[in-house]
Amino acid sequence: MQSCFSAHLLTTKNDKREIQVIHIKKKTAFLAAQEDLLVDLTLHSVPASLIAEFGEKIVRPYYSGNLNAAIQDLIIQALSEQEFVHSHITHVKNQSSPSK
Repeated sequence: MQSCFSAHLLTTKNDKREIQVIHIKKKTAFLAAQEDLLVDLTLHSVPASLIAEFGEKIVRPYYSGNLNAAIQDLIIQALSEQEFVHSHITHVKNQSSPSK
């Protein structure tokens, strides 16, 4: 199943702020080509108990209660870990393939 989500992008053109809604499937190239745009996220169907526990155990002690900073940091960490795993898998694959 292909993931798809919507993003509301706040852009400034000719000193006017506009909100654009885009539906993203594989538009990372589009987003990478843009300036670092600010995106508001809305979470749906997340249990309140999960958010409360996350706030109590992670956000309050490590991020001084700043949920936004905690989520951004976790996204950055996840991307960093994914890059590490991907490079490790590629390295292992390259070592195991026969040289020509």
